[in-house]
Amino acid sequence: MFRASQALRHYPAATSTPPRPLRPVFLIKFVLLLGTLGAAASYAADIRITSARVWPAADYTRITLETSAPVQPKLFSLDNPERLVLDLENVDVNATLAGLAEKIGANDPYLQSVRIGRFKPGTVRLVFDLKARIKPQAFTLAPIGDYGHRLVLDLYPLEPPDPLLAFLDKHQSETQAAVESAAAARAEPPQPEAARAEAPRPAAATPARVDLRKSRPDAARLIIVAVDAGHGGEDPGARGRRGTHEKDVTLAIARKLKARIDGEPNMRAVLIRDGDYFIPLQMRVQKARRVHADLFVSVHADAFIKPHARGSSVFALSERGATSVAARWLAKRENEADLIGGVNLDVKDPYLKQTLLDLSQTATINDSLKLAKAVLSELGAINTLHKPHVEQAGFAVLKAPDIPSILVETAFISNPEEEKRLKDRTYQDRMAEAIFGGIKRYFAKNPPLARDQLVFNR
Repeated sequence: MFRASQALRHYPAATSTPPRPLRPVFLIKFVLLLGTLGAAASYAADIRITSARVWPAADYTRITLETSAPVQPKLFSLDNPERLVLDLENVDVNATLAGLAEKIGANDPYLQSVRIGRFKPGTVRLVFDLKARIKPQAFTLAPIGDYGHRLVLDLYPLEPPDPLLAFLDKHQSETQAAVESAAAARAEPPQPEAARAEAPRPAAATPARVDLRKSRPDAARLIIVAVDAGHGGEDPGARGRRGTHEKDVTLAIARKLKARIDGEPNMRAVLIRDGDYFIPLQMRVQKARRVHADLFVSVHADAFIKPHARGSSVFALSERGATSVAARWLAKRENEADLIGGVNLDVKDPYLKQTLLDLSQTATINDSLKLAKAVLSELGAINTLHKPHVEQAGFAVLKAPDIPSILVETAFISNPEEEKRLKDRTYQDRMAEAIFGGIKRYFAKNPPLARDQLVFNR
């Protein structure tokens, strides 16, 4: 610290008269000046927001702030109206942070708007206006891949959407519409061709609404297939040389596969991810189990450090290690999706212990291998096979203990020729059709068992 004695030694002598001692008031002002200079120096070293992203989804909304250095968030909620307050210290209010407000869309299920400003010296405050009560989670992520330091804010609804209930409601609405359409057609008596344009049409009898949840299907029971589009949101997956992101290709093929499955009687598909947002690997497994899926199909696009690698592959889970070095490397890369996408490690997985115990049973893996072989056979008709047999490795996303699960690497996005094909809608249709053909072939030899009545009588 600058001492008074030092000030006296360096005080300029204008005359021969000894300088007067510094008064206490002057010392106080001097210290305050040093504090102001120190504060200005700290402001010069403020943490910069280098990128701001918003990922809205029905499951949750994620806000990501990429920063030039680590930040420590302070988070609290306010009500009447519902708001969420995020305080950040030593953060600069730059154009990137201010632009966060423009990235909140009207279709966001939980966010209404955000206000950003300097709350007090050294503290920036973000006030999020909410559309509903939420359960927030804030955590930081260390740099990885193309990302620097990240602050992640996840907004979960207090009552998470029930995927099974949503699925049953949609299935009931579709079936009810078909029943009413058929009843209306039967109620209209046939008329001569010449008289149809002139004769008034009799009023159709209004059919009684059928409660489909109180009865099980008479013929074949409903088969549910969980279709998982790999990666998403913060996790783009592999990237082709032309800039194609794996997450976009997988979602496009997954949607086409769902449409093909839904067009089959007694079959319906549930998309694990139906938009550009990130879902942790364990949550993908949990969602498939919650809808009582009969099968789990995860769609991906392979990549390698050299562009000549090509072909389609199908993988199943292995308890005894990977069947090849390439399979082990691929499983490691896919399992790192949580590190890239961003997972709050403080939230424990309640299913982990049960899953690890149930994995000692090999029946599910055996069924997975049967499904994988059927799909691989169909893929061979539309593309070169990277390996002529099903491979196995420890993929986290395939660890549902009671659902046959496979991971389909549709093609190598790192191969320029296959990247071009993966972006082509016609090829995406053929890929979805091939995967569906494998699913049909599997069920032809392995009919589904009777389903628990809970699925239909919810």
